[in-house]
Amino acid sequence: MAGLRPETPGRPTTRETFVSTTDYLIDILLIVVIFRQVRPHQLTPRAALLPILLLIVAGVIYLRPPFALRGNDLALIVILALAGIVLGALSGAGDTVWRDGGGILLFRAGVLSVIAWLVGMGFRLGFAYYAYHSGGPSIASFSVRHDITGAHIWTTALFLMAVGQVLARLGVLQLRRVRAGGTPATATAGQPAGQPAQPLLAFAARRSERRSERRLERRARLEARRQSRRDRRAGRYADTSLSQSEGR
Repeated sequence: MAGLRPETPGRPTTRETFVSTTDYLIDILLIVVIFRQVRPHQLTPRAALLPILLLIVAGVIYLRPPFALRGNDLALIVILALAGIVLGALSGAGDTVWRDGGGILLFRAGVLSVIAWLVGMGFRLGFAYYAYHSGGPSIASFSVRHDITGAHIWTTALFLMAVGQVLARLGVLQLRRVRAGGTPATATAGQPAGQPAQPLLAFAARRSERRSERRLERRARLEARRQSRRDRRAGRYADTSLSQSEGR
């Protein structure tokens, strides 16, 4: 979601610095989204909130009033938007979706999902860095050769690429949720309203139990290492004492 850096000499303006920093921040947050989902999460419509919120913030910053398209502007926008849609659909299809023992629908980002996501988001992050550093003149020259009218076209095309990637991934995941009948857990008969259903409580309890088991295992390994060090020190002390006794 980066535009071309204006080719004005001298130090960057406050506006340029703000936009470039925002480019990096939004792209990095969108990359972090996929790594958060490497661990199992419940698949509900709420899973879409964070990436959609980031897109709204980016849209407020980057989108401008309608402008005329000339030359190959539309072709660039369509190509990057379609690339985002394809990568997003691959990312959503690469997730693992399953039900746990309590009937909760879970999902986890797989290897294909992470790779497809990083290709798109990494491209935008790399483009932002290149555009705001040494690549501005090269991108401007490319635009002139291919009849692309300016930085605002690149900004729009890259933003729509992000929109296509995010919405395609979310759409595929939500379609898989609907096909699996994965509606959010609701209150059951005889259960007070506003309290989570029992399967969700069971899922949370199992996660808590696994974390406790891992903590106990780490403590046991640490204590074993400490005991091993104490034993080695005691052995060295015994050997030293024996040597001194023999010397006398």
